[in-house]
Amino acid sequence: MGDEVKEKKEKKEKKEKKEKKEKTEDGDAPKEEKSGGSGKRAQRATSNVFGMFPQNQIQEFKEAFTLIDQNRDGFIDIEDLKDMYASLGRTPGDKELKEMLDESPGPLNFTMFINLFGEKLNGTDPEDALRNAFASFDPGNKRYLE
Repeated sequence: MGDEVKEKKEKKEKKEKKEKKEKTEDGDAPKEEKSGGSGKRAQRATSNVFGMFPQNQIQEFKEAFTLIDQNRDGFIDIEDLKDMYASLGRTPGDKELKEMLDESPGPLNFTMFINLFGEKLNGTDPEDALRNAFASFDPGNKRYLE
């Protein structure tokens, strides 16, 4: 019976560790605890940024973020962008990369990455509408414009 309790405890600890890691990867930093010694745990800052997109699209953003975050530190920096572009056969200058990063008001973690997409995509037409508009300029269905 003691082994069973030990196994359950280990499973619980693994689960908590995994959840903690996932929360850290999302880039949500905990709020600071108020001084006063109330003994409450730090609360995470909540944001509705994840409500802007369906879950499957957030997963796609997470995959893209992971591909760009070459050093896996949870933040996209200029070196990550250089590496990502190099893998695509392009070498933009530091100035261009810095301008990209400057669009973010702070360090570019996953939450900020989603925020930027939300700002860029807010007010854009659905994909079908864009495809139909493009098709009107591509009567031969060449899939490019001349």
